[in-house]
Amino acid sequence: MEERPRIAEVMEAMDRINRAWREGRPRELAPLFHPEIVMVFPSFRGQARGRDALVGGFVDFCENAVIHEYEETDHHVDVVGHTGVASFAFEMVYERAGRRQRSKGRDMWVFARHDGVWLAVWRTMFNVEEQPA
Repeated sequence: MEERPRIAEVMEAMDRINRAWREGRPRELAPLFHPEIVMVFPSFRGQARGRDALVGGFVDFCENAVIHEYEETDHHVDVVGHTGVASFAFEMVYERAGRRQRSKGRDMWVFARHDGVWLAVWRTMFNVEEQPA
């Protein structure tokens, strides 16, 4: 398989993930995540393991926060064999529990191809900054 189509496929998988939670459909993330996906928290201060835990985190955010602004820039995807890495810079303003926060940083996802489908298997965020908006 040529590199260009694989890069486009990983980009599409990443886009499906971001569209699902941003459009308030976080439960639709389940088939996009490997059952054993790992989320490493910013600054490597812990982790969440498993599809249910990650989907649950997105459900909690979507049910308890309102996104006022969201922007992604500097998209980058690399693919080697059946492994893809996607990252992008993000900035958003959201409101939760009556407080507005501005959050920015870099989101990084690792994908693996399973049975012809790109599934997210690992995620972390770098350089995350949160401040009142």
